[in-house]
Amino acid sequence: MSDNSSATLPTRPVVSDAPQAGLWWGLLGVAAFSLTVPFTRVAVDGLSPLFIGSGRAVVAAVLAIACLVVSRQILPQGRQWPRLALVGGGVVVGFPLLTSFALTTAPASHGAVVIAVLPAATAVMTVLRGHERPPTAFWAAAGAGAAAALVFASAQGGGWGSLHWADLMLFGAVMAAAVGYAEGGLLARELGAWQTVSWALVICAPLMVGLTVVSAAQETPHGTPQQWASFAYLGVVSMFLGFFAWYRGLAIGPMAQVSQVQLVQPVLSIVWAGLLLNEHLTWATIVGGLVVVLFAGSAIRVRLGDRSGAERRVARVHL
Repeated sequence: MSDNSSATLPTRPVVSDAPQAGLWWGLLGVAAFSLTVPFTRVAVDGLSPLFIGSGRAVVAAVLAIACLVVSRQILPQGRQWPRLALVGGGVVVGFPLLTSFALTTAPASHGAVVIAVLPAATAVMTVLRGHERPPTAFWAAAGAGAAAALVFASAQGGGWGSLHWADLMLFGAVMAAAVGYAEGGLLARELGAWQTVSWALVICAPLMVGLTVVSAAQETPHGTPQQWASFAYLGVVSMFLGFFAWYRGLAIGPMAQVSQVQLVQPVLSIVWAGLLLNEHLTWATIVGGLVVVLFAGSAIRVRLGDRSGAERRVARVHL
């Protein structure tokens, strides 16, 4: 890595000959992320949630540093550093730690349904970050999706007003990931997809190494081969390789369209929970997941339609 402080960092636009390339890259990233909740649930049965949430980031940071050094990437410049810190705070620190602690008590299928509101949350963060003014229907659909997830979590927890700490941590994880996804997608257009997540991991590495050491000192990590394999997946794929595809898809864009493929993630996670963890899927879980996905999809489609209309108006002005 070299520091060219006197040079302007060139942007790295991601281009592709295939018009659907962004969607396919996004789908590949979502497929990788869909195993995160089930494998976290496996890992927390034997390993400390603090160790899992921080240790997976350390594993990914080692890989990131190796890639950055070997490819001799130039350092980010100026305002890109705080933006990378924002990405890291969301997807490197916030989401992994909060989901790890939440899934010590919550079933993987339950966590998948609550996290199903993430596509709408990402769309909201993208709207706010881009200073857009979407129609009222967008906010109605996004709010309905959040309300549906809240009702589901309350009902599963024993009735309205019975939200557990696990549910609050899952909602916090959704907000953290939404911020990291939206900002990371924008930065990927400047730095590149894998470079964005790599630099975010580097920034957060000192904190995550410290938390890993503290966790190991408090409780020596002991786990079964399956639990260690799950931990390895979380560090190598969920925390690193999955973002290669996801941020590349967002960078190719259009971001509003690519974000729609997130709607597949909770469905896949629920399926994995049933197949890999033998969790009993109740009708409440299935219906709850479908309702949340429906509202999240509605919010994204409304926003996409609004942007398309705006683009058509701009085109007519130029003509």
